[in-house]
Amino acid sequence: MVNPPKGEAVDDLRAINCDVDTNATKISARGVQVHYGDTHAIKDVDVDIKERSVTAFIGPSGCGKSTFLRCINRMNDTIDICRVAGDIRIDGDDIYDRSIDPVQLRARVGMVFQKPNPFPKSIYDNVAYGPKIHGLARSRVEMDEIVERSLRRAAIWDEVKDRLHAPGTGLSGGQQQRLCIARAVATDPEVLLMDEPCSALDPIATAQIEELIDTLREKYTVVIVTHSMQQAARVSQKTAFFHLGSLVEYGDTDDIFTNPRDSRTESYISGRIG
Repeated sequence: MVNPPKGEAVDDLRAINCDVDTNATKISARGVQVHYGDTHAIKDVDVDIKERSVTAFIGPSGCGKSTFLRCINRMNDTIDICRVAGDIRIDGDDIYDRSIDPVQLRARVGMVFQKPNPFPKSIYDNVAYGPKIHGLARSRVEMDEIVERSLRRAAIWDEVKDRLHAPGTGLSGGQQQRLCIARAVATDPEVLLMDEPCSALDPIATAQIEELIDTLREKYTVVIVTHSMQQAARVSQKTAFFHLGSLVEYGDTDDIFTNPRDSRTESYISGRIG
């Protein structure tokens, strides 16, 4: 495949209707299977994730929720023994089609990991890294605007605006995670994946991130993996319960927690399994 100029590739991937229907399906998965060598990690998952909403993946450790999350931006491609089958689409586009460049896909689908992982660069350069790679700024002024906008969206601008050239690694844990969120949104993605983004944070920093997630859904489709059922209940509109590699139940968060249809969901929520 001959790649188009970087800026054009991102624009092509991001060509969507500006009039967003929040009831529309953003991500659709059908018959998704994942194998790590001989281990069948994900078994026949079907799910539709709504536009500009927060969807939580919950379930015991090793149930497949993070593995499935990583399918949505093809991070599993980096694991040699991993095989993904089935169909995953964003806005109807097959993200595993051979014509899709995974690097460009990850500009469209940002990701925040379990532990804050700022680059060993300045705060400014952490945020500017993605836009530089994808050619999203034509001048220093445009890059300055992207950096400020991203830091504002991550609710950390006021804390760092006077020290943008200080190392990102010098921030507190909660600030580092918000910096990583700013880095993830700097390419103006449509989807933001968050893999247990609060597990390494204290309660105050966790509350800040949860408040931020609620704000981010005004612009992005957010999918979060969490071990905390309380967190899922606080931040999400939809919840998916995974168990032993299968998607057991998926629906409105209130219904999942108050009136689960499957006995395994009820057992997990009540603490009998997990």
